[in-house]
Amino acid sequence: MKIAVCVKRVPATDTRIKVGGDGQSIDTAQVEWIVNPYDEFALEAAIQLREAAGEGEVTVVCLGPAEATSELRKCLAVGADKAILLKDPEAASHDAQVTAGALAAAIEGLGVDLVLCGKLAVDRDQGQVGVLLAARLGLPCVTEIKALAVADGMATVERSGDGGNREKFEVTLPAVLTCDKGLNEPRYASMKGIMQAKKKPIDEVEPQLGSGLLDVKSLELPPERAAGKIVGEGVAAVDELVRQLHEEAKVL
Repeated sequence: MKIAVCVKRVPATDTRIKVGGDGQSIDTAQVEWIVNPYDEFALEAAIQLREAAGEGEVTVVCLGPAEATSELRKCLAVGADKAILLKDPEAASHDAQVTAGALAAAIEGLGVDLVLCGKLAVDRDQGQVGVLLAARLGLPCVTEIKALAVADGMATVERSGDGGNREKFEVTLPAVLTCDKGLNEPRYASMKGIMQAKKKPIDEVEPQLGSGLLDVKSLELPPERAAGKIVGEGVAAVDELVRQLHEEAKVL
């Protein structure tokens, strides 16, 4: 089985974001970069499928700047077989349409049986690339899966539906699936994997970029939260707390 996994280089979730001097991008001077956490679930799923089959190939594909080779090496160290970097210094500014188009163009020629993505990237939180990628490739798509099994050219998946109900689907391969937390527990790279990753190939390719639908005019941080207040101590504070929730906050 040949599997493509789409990954993105994103700021670490505990990074204190600052708006850049242009007012339209983030200041990357003090940013720590990581593999998008949801993409790690996709990568782990791909490796598990390859291991279960006893054969196959896992290729990670990333649209990003030259520095994204660091994150791709981490994917290779975990267990991916090879990587493709769609090298673009302006990758962070592209919208989901452009990103999906570039990924689709790269994946089309790989002859894969399955494409896995994270359900969203934690930097923009849109959750659009997976479904747009499926549309570009003309493949069926199931989003936010929490369970996956593959057999006889079919993928059986589960996802959370409305009201917390568990939904189960069967989809013919090839297909695009976006992965959610709970699907698996991503593994750590071993020392052996880290050493082997240095010898695995990262192909740098010029991406095929189309026109986007989104223009960023400006970025600004959300306003500071108002300071909290203490209404009393222990049981004696209950009446005053209830009064303020009812009369001031109006949540009761």
